[in-house]
Amino acid sequence: MTTRLLILALALLQPLWFFVLAEPAVLPPAVATAVKLVPILPALVLAALNHRAAGFWGGLAALFYFSTGVMEAWSHPAAALPAWIEIALSLALVFSASWAGLRARAAKRGAADAGPQ
Repeated sequence: MTTRLLILALALLQPLWFFVLAEPAVLPPAVATAVKLVPILPALVLAALNHRAAGFWGGLAALFYFSTGVMEAWSHPAAALPAWIEIALSLALVFSASWAGLRARAAKRGAADAGPQ
């Protein structure tokens, strides 16, 4: 559930960023929004269908959003706020999508460390 909400939040941030918070200098806001929405679209569709692969595709898209967020935060001071929000949402999405696997791996390791009794 959290992963799906984070995917939606990243998708909703894009039009908010380009139409309200910081208009792009070169492209029209609609074009910039469309370009930035492309990486999250597979995860958005899968999340809407409640498919288990939504987290994987959302995490993959989050890598792109993290990279562009860092680039925007450092190169365009006017866009720093939405860029840092994008960075935070991207990190949260990666951890949310990976949490079940990390927990299972830790449990498996804990069981192996306990050994036979």
